[in-house]
This record gives sequence, C-alpha cells and structure tokens, in this order.
Amino acid sequence: MAEPRLAVRLKEVRTAAGLTQQELADRAGLSRKTVNTIENRVFTPSVVVALALAKALNVPLGDLFELID
Repeated sequence: MAEPRLAVRLKEVRTAAGLTQQELADRAGLSRKTVNTIENRVFTPSVVVALALAKALNVPLGDLFELID
C-alpha cells in the first residue's frame, strides 16, 4: 500500500483571502519563511502549525490540507 500524500492548498486560500505570506505569518505567529516552505511543499507542518494557519485564515483545516491516495 502506498503512503498517502498531503495535498496543500495554503497558497490558494491565502491569496483568495488577499493576504501576503508575511501577513499570514504575522496572524499565525509564524515566520514568512515557514509559510513559504509549506506552500512550496518543502516542509510538512506539524498539527499545531497547521491548526494555527487554519485559525489565522478562519477556515477548516481540511480547506488547507488533505490526505490523498
């Protein structure tokens, strides 16, 4: 069985909200580099970071991240 992959829609949701990476980072208490590396799939966020991003964007976690087969 193949390991599930993570679909990341953070950039799409962030830009639809009209936020820059820095503005989102400030709202979530993160660095801009962290937001950038998550959007570019270089870094997989912890649950705490993922929840902070969802809260900062006021969206359900599933709108940002989803497991795909």
